[in-house]
Amino acid sequence: MARRSRAREVALQVLFQDDLNPGLNPAKSDQFLQERLLFDKELVEFARELVGGARRNRPEIDQRLSEIASNWSLARMAATDRNVLRLGAYEILFSETPSRVAINEAVELAKRFGTAQSSQFVNGILDRLLSEPKEAS
Repeated sequence: MARRSRAREVALQVLFQDDLNPGLNPAKSDQFLQERLLFDKELVEFARELVGGARRNRPEIDQRLSEIASNWSLARMAATDRNVLRLGAYEILFSETPSRVAINEAVELAKRFGTAQSSQFVNGILDRLLSEPKEAS
């Protein structure tokens, strides 16, 4: 597994934990990141950027995903799918990661951690996000 893919996997685990346990101490999440990534400074920083960015931008990300996922509220989605989408959407909308790379990585996470249909679901929603007209800043 590529190094950055591993960092995304651990970032997803932290976002999933945040989602299901909203009051969790962020220091515990950071300790988890460091331990799971074997204290590799570069990977820990990348994972921190993903987690922090997804957390900071969650209201906007959730709003955009809700608008795109016709007939699916975020609350109805499986927690794994919802957090894979948040991570992928963060990378597409707010990071330097090429959009196609972000989608491919999210699809791989959905295959690994989601249900049989998760990868197609995630691919479809993130594809729609990508083809959506960009809002003027």
